[in-house]
Amino acid sequence: MFDSITELLEKIRLGEDGLLELKEIRFNGGRVSGPSRDSLADEFAALANTKGGVVVLGVDDQTRTILGIPLQHLDTVEDFIRECCTDKIEPKLPVHIERCQLPDASGLMQPVIRVDVPRSLFVHKSPSGYLHRIGSAKRVMSTEYFGRLFQQRSQTRIIRFDEQAVAESTLADLESKLWKKFLGPKQQGEESDLLAKLGMARQDDDGTMRPTLAGILMACPEPRRFVPNAYIQAVAYRGTGIATGSLQNYQKDAKDLSGPLDQQIAAACKFVADNSKLAASKSQGRHDQPEYDPTVVFEAVVNAVAHRDYAIYGSKIRLRLFDDRLEIYSPGAIANTLTVDALAYRQFSRNETLTSLLARCPVPEGLETDRARIMDKRGEGVPLILDRSESLSGQRPSYRLIDESELLLTISAAMEAPEK
Repeated sequence: MFDSITELLEKIRLGEDGLLELKEIRFNGGRVSGPSRDSLADEFAALANTKGGVVVLGVDDQTRTILGIPLQHLDTVEDFIRECCTDKIEPKLPVHIERCQLPDASGLMQPVIRVDVPRSLFVHKSPSGYLHRIGSAKRVMSTEYFGRLFQQRSQTRIIRFDEQAVAESTLADLESKLWKKFLGPKQQGEESDLLAKLGMARQDDDGTMRPTLAGILMACPEPRRFVPNAYIQAVAYRGTGIATGSLQNYQKDAKDLSGPLDQQIAAACKFVADNSKLAASKSQGRHDQPEYDPTVVFEAVVNAVAHRDYAIYGSKIRLRLFDDRLEIYSPGAIANTLTVDALAYRQFSRNETLTSLLARCPVPEGLETDRARIMDKRGEGVPLILDRSESLSGQRPSYRLIDESELLLTISAAMEAPEK
């Protein structure tokens, strides 16, 4: 947007609108005295909640005069911008900050700071509330507008959340060996066309082809660059509860499992296997059996990454392993009208594109499952989890919805059989 100096100067000459905000920067000693942090945060959030835009700092918004920023204060202003985006906006707003020079009325080049604000995947709250941009002005959203916008940027949108283009990403962020495994032997064509057919890329509002959220999750080597909450936090505890005291006393192991989703699934299954014991069964001669059915663990983790709500900022999948049970917390309420009791009987899919990709993704090597692909989309996962776990441990797993924002699956460990 306004990529050349000439284009940016022409836009400044025309004045502020729905895509451009101009701000003079004032100082008191070595500190920024104007605009206030709250005011600038409001401008950033309003743009992000609408179509995105550009904020140029160092330009008078009334006269459109290039005033510049003293060189010695550029670092201060950049820190000021970051504080606005991280401390004053919820969730935190990623922006692109660029130092550049623009000619003033006499032709002398003046340092300014350009801030590119992307159209966000989330709805952001700033000090004045939930704002959006109408022309050159920002306005508090009406309840109706807020509800509609939240739906548009969540899983209920006609273009679902996992199908939305991810701002600031490019097709180069998708690794070819990661996405080409989803292609059939006869599928050929331009890279952008193939990615679009897979649901891994689409045009954004400006017509630029960008990766979708599903594309980032499956084919970006590190999805957390763009979706900070896209990982599994795995912790193995000593005992049957989270005790107080030093970490080394109550945690056996702890890892953040990141990377493409198929790699996260493999890492989570390995984490459970590495931190589980073999229970001895003596009913028909002594033989060892795992605490958790590997196929059950695989299915449970797949369901968590496939159906979680990626629109909930800051929430990750949490895997908790205790001496007597495995707990998996998945962000998001149950989709549509489905209830916890109906999980074993009905199917639901919050992320259609993502589940479609997982249904085409080969199972990583070393995982114990009869499947050739990660998902089968026949709705057999939950019944399998319930029945096979109960057969192994004698206790049926339970699903529980926590505060309408997180689904908890609890699977009991198979205990060592008593002596007879």
